[in-house]
Amino acid sequence: MGDGQPHLNGGYYGPSIPPPSKPKRRYKAPGCCCLSCIGSCIGSCLRCCGCCILSLIWNILIAVAVILGVTALILWLIFRPNAVKFYVADANLNRFSLDSNNNSNLHYDLDLNFTIRNPNQRLGVYYDVIQVSGYYGDQRFGSVDMTPFYQGQKNTTVVVTKMEGQNLVVLGDGARADLKEDDVTGVYRIDVKLVMSVRFKFWVIKSWKVKPKIGCDDLKIPLGSSNSTSGFKFQTMQCNFVFR
Repeated sequence: MGDGQPHLNGGYYGPSIPPPSKPKRRYKAPGCCCLSCIGSCIGSCLRCCGCCILSLIWNILIAVAVILGVTALILWLIFRPNAVKFYVADANLNRFSLDSNNNSNLHYDLDLNFTIRNPNQRLGVYYDVIQVSGYYGDQRFGSVDMTPFYQGQKNTTVVVTKMEGQNLVVLGDGARADLKEDDVTGVYRIDVKLVMSVRFKFWVIKSWKVKPKIGCDDLKIPLGSSNSTSGFKFQTMQCNFVFR
């Protein structure tokens, strides 16, 4: 070539080009481990430790639930408890009428005999509180507390109580119509409910208190002084547990 320069074929013969720098990767602490918090910020450490504590609490709750479930199953297999049965063995009204001067004031005199059967061979029952209430037309007209007592295993106990007094009772039209019919027949449709506080006993071990409710519904109770009952006698009625 005329200028005496060598042919370079388009190549570059300058200083070498440095390779592109790799992006720096930030270190991320692994999962939930409090030891990984060393050297990290306080916020990350607190979040990590909180995660560990929640996980520990959750595991403890699961373990407690499993232990309680297994214990309850073992106790049930050992004791095989049966429900205590309640009956109204006899009932009689000596008075059940509204006041002639105040048709909302109800006078009542009710005798009740309960039979309570404990069929369990290993469990006794402490009846700490038994409140008996009488209802007519869904309105409570009176209540009485029974004397506390203990019932042993495989035992049948007869409990006698009396409900007597007067009370203001707001009866609807339907209940008043029913009461007029009952006055004619001399047999009254009354509901009785029991609210209790009981404990169970196995050997020397006593359980915590439970508060079952018992319903004795639609009892047909004759009025003793009535001449219109035609020899009607009260029929023994079994009561049921009320789950509400």
